[in-house]
Amino acid sequence: MRVAMVCPYDLAVPGGVQGQVRGLASALRRLHHEVEVIAPGTPGAAEGEILVGRALGVRANGSVAPVAVSPLAALRAAHAVRGVRPDVVHLHEPLAPVINYGCLFAARVPVIGTFHRNGSSPLYRALRPAVRYVTGRLAARCAVSAAARDNVAPYATGAFEVLFNGVDLAPYRSATPSARRGPTVVFVGRHEPRKGLEVLLEAFEGSERGAELWVIGEGPATAALRRRHPPSASLHWLGPVDDDEKAARLAAAQVLVAPSLGGESFGVVLLEAMAARCSVVASDIEGYRAAAGGHARMVPPGDARALAGALDEALEEAADATGRSAPGALDAALAHAEQWSMSRLAERYVDIYEQVLATRRSDGGSPAVR
Repeated sequence: MRVAMVCPYDLAVPGGVQGQVRGLASALRRLHHEVEVIAPGTPGAAEGEILVGRALGVRANGSVAPVAVSPLAALRAAHAVRGVRPDVVHLHEPLAPVINYGCLFAARVPVIGTFHRNGSSPLYRALRPAVRYVTGRLAARCAVSAAARDNVAPYATGAFEVLFNGVDLAPYRSATPSARRGPTVVFVGRHEPRKGLEVLLEAFEGSERGAELWVIGEGPATAALRRRHPPSASLHWLGPVDDDEKAARLAAAQVLVAPSLGGESFGVVLLEAMAARCSVVASDIEGYRAAAGGHARMVPPGDARALAGALDEALEEAADATGRSAPGALDAALAHAEQWSMSRLAERYVDIYEQVLATRRSDGGSPAVR
């Protein structure tokens, strides 16, 4: 079938939703479906992507969302949907501005919405009529976790199916580890307050294990954090890295630390670390608990002392000949991660697409824009 998949965030900016959209599109193509991704962004779209306007940074949910805000972008998105001639339209974060709205109103085929966001919902409460209207127009409503569902469901119309964020595990299972000098801890994420990097840096200074810390990524807090915690023999600011290097770093490190303070609907990086056979220490927040499934050390968010203790325990367990954690625990974590593969997620969405198309046909509607 033909799928128009819509991402409200600039594909050139690293982010969880953008990664899910691109990964899901690739997995659907491997299942022999045709997928066009519609998103904001600057010129230079990859094959199978249609860019419909520039994005601006808008503060939301403790982060800065790179979304298009121009009505012209919504019109371009609507035109793109009609040009794709899809069987279904799949909106990610359906309530995010603005191109989702252009696609929703232009669609003459079933529209599926996937909700990713977690965190406080004052905007949902304030805009309850709009939320009910948009969710009521969706043929199917999905959420990447129970936390994401519970964030929007009280203000929405219709039932939600809870799925998950998919992970392409193959690069992490087969990665060649980066070189390292000794016990190593790694952080992967955007450098902004809600990701908790400052808490990790404080905890790392209180660690007693003599490890090194690799900090991957960048963000609005990078400069200030680097001034307070300058590079040293034990602290390495690696900046943004490509997917291959990220996999190699996870494969080399003993421990991934995910110290987010909140606002996480899921924890893809936890599963990537498990696939790379890297132990995980994470904040005890709902989205991370769902991803970890009992295969990570969980600590109270924002508690640097507790994080330092958990980090020391995890490093102490890395006691076999290769300096990694006990093989049995890593094998169990890998088996858990396999349940969240992107290919499995794509199959679940195909089932949903087929269900809404079957319902439309039974109601006498046309399955595609013609």
